Amino acid sequence: MAKTGQERSAKAVLKRIEFDEKDLRHRCRLGTRQKLEELMAWNEDTEQASVIEGCLRYVHSLGPDGARDALKARHEIVISENVARDFRNQSLVGLKPDPGDEVITPDLNLEGAEGF
Repeated sequence: MAKTGQERSAKAVLKRIEFDEKDLRHRCRLGTRQKLEELMAWNEDTEQASVIEGCLRYVHSLGPDGARDALKARHEIVISENVARDFRNQSLVGLKPDPGDEVITPDLNLEGAEGF
């Protein structure tokens, strides 16, 4: 006699418990989905989960240093002096209307200061 849907579901639940399966969910943007779809096509695999698991296993097999290199961000954010100066100036302009929020630069010359 064939198993019912309920029996198959119960068996699947027990298997998930036995193997400590967890459902991982991850939101990603179009570019990331396209890369996953390419990987799936290159490997003729229609299961997203198996491709993602394969990628995880591969990166893990690289060891700590290899994984760090493989996963590090490809974009370095560098703030130029002009942008930093402009940001500082605009921040100071924004502080002027609110008395009490002024920037006070401490006097670092503490020689002869009482209590130090």
